[in-house]
Amino acid sequence: MTSTTATTDPLPTVEDSWARIDAWLSEHAPLSRARLRAPASPGEIADAERRLGVTFHPELVASLRCHDGVELKEGAPEFALKGPFAGVADIVNHALFLRSIAEDVQDEYDAEDEDAEDELNAYWRHEWLLITHGVAWDAQDGLFLTCREGDDYGRVGRYFNEDAPSFTGWTSLGAALFAFAEALERRLPVEGRIPLAFDGKLIWEEATRTVKARPTSLLELATRTPEPEPKPEPARRQPEPESEPPQSGAYITIGSGRSRTPGPRQPDLVFAEGMTAEELLLRAGVVQRDTIRERTHAQAERSAASPWAASRPLVRAGRCGDWGFLVQSAGTKQLTRPEVLRRLSRGTRIVALTKRGPEVRLTVYVNGLPHAQGAHDRLVSSPREDYVRLPDGTEVRSIGVDPWPGSTTAYVDFLAGLRGGFGIGFDLERALDEPLLSGLVLPVLDDFPEWSCRPPSEVRRFDLGALVERTPTPRLRTAMAAQLRRLAAETGLDTFPEVTRVLAVVDRGETPELAEDSPLDLLMRSLAAEAAAARPALEPSWRRERDAPEPPVTRDDFEAWELRADAADALRRFLRLPLPVAAASVLRHRLSEDWRSELSRDLATRRPLRTE
Repeated sequence: MTSTTATTDPLPTVEDSWARIDAWLSEHAPLSRARLRAPASPGEIADAERRLGVTFHPELVASLRCHDGVELKEGAPEFALKGPFAGVADIVNHALFLRSIAEDVQDEYDAEDEDAEDELNAYWRHEWLLITHGVAWDAQDGLFLTCREGDDYGRVGRYFNEDAPSFTGWTSLGAALFAFAEALERRLPVEGRIPLAFDGKLIWEEATRTVKARPTSLLELATRTPEPEPKPEPARRQPEPESEPPQSGAYITIGSGRSRTPGPRQPDLVFAEGMTAEELLLRAGVVQRDTIRERTHAQAERSAASPWAASRPLVRAGRCGDWGFLVQSAGTKQLTRPEVLRRLSRGTRIVALTKRGPEVRLTVYVNGLPHAQGAHDRLVSSPREDYVRLPDGTEVRSIGVDPWPGSTTAYVDFLAGLRGGFGIGFDLERALDEPLLSGLVLPVLDDFPEWSCRPPSEVRRFDLGALVERTPTPRLRTAMAAQLRRLAAETGLDTFPEVTRVLAVVDRGETPELAEDSPLDLLMRSLAAEAAAARPALEPSWRRERDAPEPPVTRDDFEAWELRADAADALRRFLRLPLPVAAASVLRHRLSEDWRSELSRDLATRRPLRTE
């Protein structure tokens, strides 16, 4: 919230603030001004007080005597994310509804806090009145005013049905209305939203974000960080026989006082007919050949967890008869992704064996497509078995046991069946323990989710469907190319030459091809990898391991990489998807609060094609 008056200065009256709001709306957003209702009558307010058994705060009475809320129709003026102001009838209906819910839950609030008289120790108090409709225009959220006598009398709070109520920074309704008027006249943010006028209506946009110009690159730091030296491989502990669960007690602990039994080693595997280990590594996305060397499974796990890897996955590859194989050793799983399976199977046949908790799946691809449309795939899903029900009915969890023994057995069976089905005789333990060629993966880009490939009718409360319908395709494409260039400048994406070259081609009215493993494709993948590597900067310190060093990146670094990756995704959609779908992505990611007016200018301007 933004305050522009010193705490020692008296606030203007409710009537003065409403007069300023009315004047601004009349000049800049007349359609929204027309949605304000006429004043409520003294009789209507008195009747509401009788129905609710509450005396309205004088500032609420003054506000309702200016406007009895708004007409809940398109263009209704809202107070940022708090929604439109409610009228007398709305206040009554919302209060009665919320009181009925509070009767069922209030005992829980009183039991949780010894100080039941605390103003906020309630789901909904009898003297609270919801004075705005919230973002959904119903009683699910909004601002409330407390009319309860005491220290908090007249304060403005925030109600949200999935969270505890809280007080805002506005100490009174007069303060909230003053902030509303100030925001309109001086274009000030209210909880991160800026008030703007567009097409005669008041809208609230996220304030323009500032993106760090030179974020710290963990991938660059990784090139200057040595890989951990290999350590002697420890002898694997043999599984110990499980103890019988106790017949009573609140918890089950198996193997108490000793290390937990190590889980079965069942990594994701892909077998590719006629492929060499190095070919498979390159197809899997290993683009830095200097990371390719021999590693055992344990060495690969250790290296992938170090700053040298910068959160990138590490895969190992070898040969088994006529088949090459890949082992996912560490990092974000890659070998279950359709994007990867298509790459690996081009011009050949692959068999993938993957395990995800209770599920074990055998997948066959041929020349980039699921074999027989997946008819030969096999899936086993086992129930979880590490919970035990005691004689008294208590359900407890066994510690140190395999939670899904069914899927563990299915993995072993599927692996043994590869010999008969495909002629693959594979020794898993040997493949894990012996050194194999391995390398860091720069993950390939995700497929576009199907739901995101349908053109939406609305983006950020903007009628995109109407724009597409009334705008000739060439003009719309030119305008979206301009929007894309603005997005690249906002996020710093245009600092990369791979992007500026493509944008120049787009400005000429052409659609360049985005080829796999091209410089632009590798850049987009690198930006996604930078964002993934920097994401731990968002975690609070208490979630990190004790004595763990501070991450070398900040939240600003992560946000800069994420915004660049989002902008790169919008560019990718512009190059590959239909224009209405691409337009939605570009507009959704614009950072300027003025993107609507800029779009209007771009649509009105007939720019000559660039020829340089």
